[in-house]
Amino acid sequence: MYIFKLSFLQHDKLMSLVAKTITDKPTLKLIRRYLQAGIMENGLVKPNIEGTPQGGPLSPLLSNIMLNELDKELERRGLRFVRYADDCNIFVKSMKAGERVKTGISKFIEKKLKLKVNQEKSAVGKPSARIFLGVSFYRKQNEIRVFVPQQRKERFETKLKKLINRNWGVSMEERIQKTNQLVQGWGNYFKIADIKTYAIKTDSHIRRSLRACRWKEWKKVKTKYRNLLKLGISEEEAWKNANTRKGNWRISNNPIINLALNNRYWQEQGLKSLATVIS
Repeated sequence: MYIFKLSFLQHDKLMSLVAKTITDKPTLKLIRRYLQAGIMENGLVKPNIEGTPQGGPLSPLLSNIMLNELDKELERRGLRFVRYADDCNIFVKSMKAGERVKTGISKFIEKKLKLKVNQEKSAVGKPSARIFLGVSFYRKQNEIRVFVPQQRKERFETKLKKLINRNWGVSMEERIQKTNQLVQGWGNYFKIADIKTYAIKTDSHIRRSLRACRWKEWKKVKTKYRNLLKLGISEEEAWKNANTRKGNWRISNNPIINLALNNRYWQEQGLKSLATVIS
């Protein structure tokens, strides 16, 4: 498999392709101004002389217009491929064929389309070793499956860690709201992958972290004791655990605290489950 990433899209080449379909001059002028809109860096506007604005609503469409000729060339050569904007995977049978295709297609892209191939992100390799739109692929019992690479999980976990950190001084309501937004968005995007076991493990970690946050919020022994009683814990166990010297993280895994602040409790607080989002 050959995967490549493009960069340095030339505005003049793109506009010439757009002009083949769009003849309205004000529209063409507006698109040109959109492409050349400045980039704010350290409080200063930097001119944009190439490429499309990152995250712009028109960027994927303009990339498709630019790369329509590439699609036709790949079809003409009888190659199997999948492309999304400027990310493209070309599937071949061997590493040798991949290297040959890489050389030929890179030459076509740079000479015919006047684009620059990002060599750092372009490579020949097995599908399981490459990332496309955040996921990778593997074979299981003659079936192609999707999995989330470790680096994508680590990126998600880094964001999650900030939200469920006990030292972040926000209310539980805001903490849960922000966590839900992250879990919902990440889960909806990666639900096509085999992440059920990972989701269950992540949900468990989130609930334990939130138990530690809640325990820290209660602070005083009397507050802990009173709240444990309200949550159905016996007087003896409530008093014993309210007076514990264990730290917040350690007590969050205590069976009694786990029983009081159980899954149903967090559901009532509005916490979303990653396992539920992907199901």
